[in-house]
Amino acid sequence: MWYVVKEYWRAALEVFILTVAIYYALRFVRGTRGWPIFFGFVVALLTVALVTTALNLTVLLWILKTFSAVFVIAVLVIFQPELRSMLAKLGNLPVFGTVDKQRENIEVIVETAERLSEVRIGALIAIEQSIQLADVVEPGIVVDCEATPEMLETIFFPNNAIHDGGVIIKGNRITHAACIFPLTQRQDLHASLGTRHRAAIGLTEETDAVVVVVSEETGAISYAYKGQLVRGVTVEELRAFLSSVLVPQTRARSWLEWLRALSARPARPEQAVVTKGQVVPANSQGDQKPG
Repeated sequence: MWYVVKEYWRAALEVFILTVAIYYALRFVRGTRGWPIFFGFVVALLTVALVTTALNLTVLLWILKTFSAVFVIAVLVIFQPELRSMLAKLGNLPVFGTVDKQRENIEVIVETAERLSEVRIGALIAIEQSIQLADVVEPGIVVDCEATPEMLETIFFPNNAIHDGGVIIKGNRITHAACIFPLTQRQDLHASLGTRHRAAIGLTEETDAVVVVVSEETGAISYAYKGQLVRGVTVEELRAFLSSVLVPQTRARSWLEWLRALSARPARPEQAVVTKGQVVPANSQGDQKPG
């Protein structure tokens, strides 16, 4: 009797683990750029498998079984950016040594954004986390100096030779300036979004970086993270967001919350542009000036 119960529990546990794994795997891939390819791939594979099984096409069945490893490799290639981001989260460690040091670095970014916003000087600042940004951007000019508001203001000053492009900050150091970030390939964004904002979205689609943008035309402060852009935030809102993402203590979550966040779907296309925490459809009329 005990042996039968034990076998039932073992089978139930296996079904539960497989169900949870499949559920979170589908949540992870759904909404990503590779989702349509993955969906079409699975539909085609299931159709071929059902036809070959129903008609007992032994040769095709043998081919499917033999090349099953190739299908796994194809999935890895399709979802390479998403898998890289997921693995980076698994081994993610705090970028800065202490919480106090992290908060000091956040204040540098916030103060810089506030100063540049007041005088309407455009800026594009990427804060590197676990994924090295040099792998996905054109690195520009190597700077390697301490990150201070004065240094960042100097870099983005309009008459400076390296004011165009973005700056990469790692820890309390400015590593590169005049970097070219990858632009988002999405077609649903409104024309009011300038190159800086599109570059911010594009970089955060491929990495776990946080990007802060100051509009040259309006002086509005925005930030991008995980492919989502939030526009027109206040200094306090920017500080609160950076603290929630970058300070280790505020990122402490239970394993279930972490798993949900890991498998959470990316923002839908119409949710990628947000103002003051409110969703603004991508085709809505917003700030018409590029920046």
